[in-house]
Amino acid sequence: MRLSGKVAVITGAASGMGKAIAELFAAEGAHVVVSDLRMETAQPVVSGIEANGGKAIAVAANVAKEEDVQQLIDKTVEAFGTVDILVNNAGIMDNFVPAADLTDELWDRVIAINTTGPMRTTRKVLPIFIDKKSGVIVNIASAGGLNGSRAGAAYTASKHAVVGFTKNVGFQYANLGIRCNAIAPGGVNTNISTSINAPNSFGMERAMAGMQLNPRAGDPEEIAKVALFLASDEASFVNGTVVTADAGWTAY
Repeated sequence: MRLSGKVAVITGAASGMGKAIAELFAAEGAHVVVSDLRMETAQPVVSGIEANGGKAIAVAANVAKEEDVQQLIDKTVEAFGTVDILVNNAGIMDNFVPAADLTDELWDRVIAINTTGPMRTTRKVLPIFIDKKSGVIVNIASAGGLNGSRAGAAYTASKHAVVGFTKNVGFQYANLGIRCNAIAPGGVNTNISTSINAPNSFGMERAMAGMQLNPRAGDPEEIAKVALFLASDEASFVNGTVVTADAGWTAY
């Protein structure tokens, strides 16, 4: 039980990597807050965790809204007394739109969810972590946050920002018992592709140029295991960095 008694908040936890992380954390003893846009998608994950003997609650939250973020953490503290682990997993794609075709609306939406969301949740939990001189943040970045064309311009910029934010938080709060790391997954079998509804043909062609080099797609459970390591005391000396999990795709 590597997370016994810990309280973990996971955004975007109704499906994919977030769901796998929630389930694994619960199996390792954490009290889990399953957060997603809608209760009807988050609650089944909670029910599954409880059926396996775990403890969890569902909280509906849109990380692009400050009031939802406030409510998410406040409800967590109300239910479990504190927060020990924050996993910023919620995110969307950007239809591979290149810079020349990028609209303000698309840019603002992608940045709001992928970048501003993790900032807001982090900002909200840090006073709790600082007070007890303990806490872990795991951000889900992307291979697109390490390289230039795994997606469109907005997604790429948003995930690069997550990487920079991760390193800043990790170093600045390191002496207060707080760790902040990111995972950069490669291609993973999740439903994030549902946020791709009208892909830009030019942008997608450029972004797909290196797909033949990808050894394979991963499963959400494989990313969850990396998150578990980073959230646990086993990673006590790992801080302010990015762990790439992509079967070697970015090593070429």
